[in-house]
Amino acid sequence: MSSPITPFFWFDTQAEEAAAFYVDLFEDSRIVGVARYAPNTPGEEGTVMTVDFELRGTYFTALNGGPLFEHTQATSFVVRCATQTDIDRFWDAFLDGGEASQCGWITDRFGITWQVVPERLNEWIGGPDETGRNRAMQAMLAMVRFDAAALQAAYEGTDG
Repeated sequence: MSSPITPFFWFDTQAEEAAAFYVDLFEDSRIVGVARYAPNTPGEEGTVMTVDFELRGTYFTALNGGPLFEHTQATSFVVRCATQTDIDRFWDAFLDGGEASQCGWITDRFGITWQVVPERLNEWIGGPDETGRNRAMQAMLAMVRFDAAALQAAYEGTDG
């Protein structure tokens, strides 16, 4: 069974490696199936064509389609984290061979962009306290990897 809408990643040759990496990183995740290229198809017979996988209940498909298309930061996936430990774990895993941006954005070694954020981020930058949300927004804009405690302190006005 798959999701009604399934994100579909195009890779050159790294579909299986990327899916395995994501499944190992995200709890409650699994490889659902692997399809291989048949004779007289665009890929080399027997090599991985697609990998269907599930990350925390969301289905994805990864395709080895060749070097025709590349990923961009125009599409990203948000990972909401309950703790700073979770933020750091995801951040460090994506940073291994990847590239950090700002405001929690990071592109992994496969070219997929993620936003690793505290689950309360929207409360802090969109909360009812206008002064607090402005302080939190300014703190957020100065960060690369998110520091949840610093964002909360900025919102509450207890940051110093």
